Amino acid sequence: MAQAIDQSEIIIICMSGHYRQSNYCRAEAHYAFQRQRQIVPVLMQKHYKPDGWLLFLIGQLLYVDFTKYEFVRAMEMLSKELKAIHTADINIIPVQPKQDIDVVPHSKFTITSPKVSLSSISSLNIIEWTSTQVHDWLLEQDLVQMPRLLNHCDGRSLVYLLKYMDVSQPEQILSLLQEDSLRLINQNISLIELSRFHSMMHQ
Repeated sequence: MAQAIDQSEIIIICMSGHYRQSNYCRAEAHYAFQRQRQIVPVLMQKHYKPDGWLLFLIGQLLYVDFTKYEFVRAMEMLSKELKAIHTADINIIPVQPKQDIDVVPHSKFTITSPKVSLSSISSLNIIEWTSTQVHDWLLEQDLVQMPRLLNHCDGRSLVYLLKYMDVSQPEQILSLLQEDSLRLINQNISLIELSRFHSMMHQ
């Protein structure tokens, strides 16, 4: 199994109570996490809510609920999620931040450290943002719920979320985010704030 994980880019985790209780599944999932493989969770057991190590592992990741939709529909959603991840990996191109150069007498130059501004999402390669940078950027946009809802999301997770929102049905996105919002911050998701967030991500 370790060899299979090493040779894979994306790992699909089928979540259920039995999976959560299996030490073998736990070891394999943690190995995939340590190897920095992209993890796509799918829910296979009705009414099951991830907890413990499994909840810690999947964090803020969106998952496809196979118990909520017909199999064909759920497979379509899973396929879109996998395509979104693949698209994000091949389309994200690093952008080098500009350096400030101060001219001083006698033709000497002092190069200061790059100053990164999060006011514009295009000012830095988003996929390299830390969770702190993501949180700070969301706060700068005067968003109230999203900084709390995406508290542990780094730049890569943010990009995947945007790709997922772009390829999925609006009702599905709203339903999934509503569930996460109630579970994580005990509030109904604001449609206005969600719309602002989506618009800002596309700027």
